[in-house]
Amino acid sequence: MKSILEGRPLLAQEIEKIAETAGYLWQKGWAERNGGNITVNITDFVDEEIRRLPALCGAISTGVCLPLLKGCYFFCKGTNKRMRDLARHPMQNGSIIRITDSGESYEIIADEPVKPTSELPSHLSVHNYFREIGSPYRASLHTHPIELVAMSHHKPFLEKDVLTNLLWSMIPETKAFCPKGLGIVPYKLPGSVELAEATIRELDDYDVVMWEKHGVFAVGNDIMEAFDQVDVLTKSAQIYVNARNMGFEPDGMTAEQMREMSVAFHLPK
Repeated sequence: MKSILEGRPLLAQEIEKIAETAGYLWQKGWAERNGGNITVNITDFVDEEIRRLPALCGAISTGVCLPLLKGCYFFCKGTNKRMRDLARHPMQNGSIIRITDSGESYEIIADEPVKPTSELPSHLSVHNYFREIGSPYRASLHTHPIELVAMSHHKPFLEKDVLTNLLWSMIPETKAFCPKGLGIVPYKLPGSVELAEATIRELDDYDVVMWEKHGVFAVGNDIMEAFDQVDVLTKSAQIYVNARNMGFEPDGMTAEQMREMSVAFHLPK
């Protein structure tokens, strides 16, 4: 069967970025078994021929109403699929879906009837929010960075911006490449509406959100941008953890040094 990617280099390139990112998540140990999810709005890469494609199966309810997403197309990691497999065979371990005109269900249109992640409603709720506020963000990523999840088990780090300021202070690049810092959502049931709503509230101020004792949720213009922000935050967490393992509390950059850098690089203060 002909793949939907054949003859569509821009769409193929977007899926290749998703596959590449999935491989990084596995290599870093952030995607055990079927852990983590990727959902990317690919509507900009869809042509009229794709719009006419029939569904591979009947419409499936999302469980939420997403009026601003009707007619949009997404690539989604499949439920119970592994990131390491998505990296090698993205169209066999993920699917392209179309949101129906009701905004309450979706159809799988390519390449195989792979049902999307069970956390699809929460991911799509975030994308519906992007459309509502006119955001250019098209990608959402959920993954389990080891050091960041470990730090979320320490209550003092869960106070607003405590972990953000600590991570910023470990290495200058962290604030430069993740200037909004890290939002915090107290533990909620994975995949729940409550988790989605709390995440959307944090996305008013942050592009990366820590889910206590669970993982992080990151957004960006494309999946690489979302990954990069998690990557730099995790590097800072690794520096902190390594220093503590060596027997000392790292000094970190001073508040004045961080203010100086914010001015020099025109970053939010």
